[in-house]
Amino acid sequence: MFPALAIRILRTTEPRLLWKFGWNFGIKGMLSVNRFKRRIKRGEYFPPFLYLSIINSCNLRCQGCWVDVEDKDAIDFDTLNRTITNAKQHGNAFFGILGGEPFMHPRLMDMLAAHPDCYFQLFTNGQFITGKVAERLRQLGNATPLISIEGREITSDERRGKKDVFNKTMRGLEHCLRAKLLTGVATSVCQSNIDELLTEQWLGELIRLGAHYVWFHTYRPVGPKMNPQLALRPDQLVRVRKFVVEMRAKLPIAIIDAYYDHQGQALCPMSTGISHHISPRGDIEPCPIIQFAVETIRDPRGLYQTMRQSAFLRDFRELSAQNTRGCVVLERPDLVRELVRKHGARDTTARGTAMAELETMRPRFSQWLPGEEVPEKHWMYRLAKKYWFSDFGAYRNANHSTEIKRAELKSKLDQIDKPNNNLAHANH
Repeated sequence: MFPALAIRILRTTEPRLLWKFGWNFGIKGMLSVNRFKRRIKRGEYFPPFLYLSIINSCNLRCQGCWVDVEDKDAIDFDTLNRTITNAKQHGNAFFGILGGEPFMHPRLMDMLAAHPDCYFQLFTNGQFITGKVAERLRQLGNATPLISIEGREITSDERRGKKDVFNKTMRGLEHCLRAKLLTGVATSVCQSNIDELLTEQWLGELIRLGAHYVWFHTYRPVGPKMNPQLALRPDQLVRVRKFVVEMRAKLPIAIIDAYYDHQGQALCPMSTGISHHISPRGDIEPCPIIQFAVETIRDPRGLYQTMRQSAFLRDFRELSAQNTRGCVVLERPDLVRELVRKHGARDTTARGTAMAELETMRPRFSQWLPGEEVPEKHWMYRLAKKYWFSDFGAYRNANHSTEIKRAELKSKLDQIDKPNNNLAHANH
């Protein structure tokens, strides 16, 4: 699998772009994680990978989206530049760029050009990537578009709230591949697309098109219009994990995941401290779906000191790690509410209803399903995760008894099933 993938990438990606990826993301990314490990030993936390939502606005209206896409918030170029520069001074070289739709930010290309020594992953629906835009990305060489595809023609239109979404997104993907960019496809796996896109056939199509990697992440029902009907059942969560592990060892396409270590144990990137999130208003949030903050990137201390000294982020990491290896927002929204109140954290949304949304959330399953761990099969993924994407000891002192957790999961399942018995036979 790996030799075939390497040959395919070498044949379809411009060598200069591969060098940028290998150096800025690969080598410098590993060095950044090693710095992170050394900081942890001193009890200091600053994430090696930062995710920046640079704008709220979006041209689509996806089901269950928690972003205020009608709002016009955007991080100005000078603040973006200062934030990235401060992170670079402490070893960071990789940044995930989100929105809204990041290509709607008027200075996106200027930001990429200002930091040729960094690597950026652009989370996008692809509809603004014309041939000209793709060529500009090729010239810059330090960004990989990660294009979101949420289903085929009919499913995409329903899931994303517009017409002809699939075809327009596929055109953006094709522009990227023609420009020989290192290009990925992301899918938020949910009830409406799991049978369409979590298949070997779909991966085969992407390979034939020339896509280099995919990212399957699971839908999180949060936000003002959360859609719990789209959330996966426990057996489907296990199905996603098994599929990813099996296809990694079989097909010549890289597959990313962010919720498991090399042994198949669940983890949360926020809990481990490997990543935190910055909102379009510049708020420093624990993760994108926790829309509360105490600090901002405009703090005169600078990003590094602000995040390192944040009691809010520290307490979130510790609270989450002590109570679950999964997603604390989904499993224990009550604890999130308590912590927000304890720190007097402000609602970072434009709509101003984040606390009311938390109040209406009921506990549900996330990626942590004790007894269903699926270890990595392929040596490359197993090795990479062991050293550069593990839990970094975050759960060392937590009492995560499998027996206790199974009882809690059964109790939560009973709560979820009271109004709707369609999960009653899930065997977890």
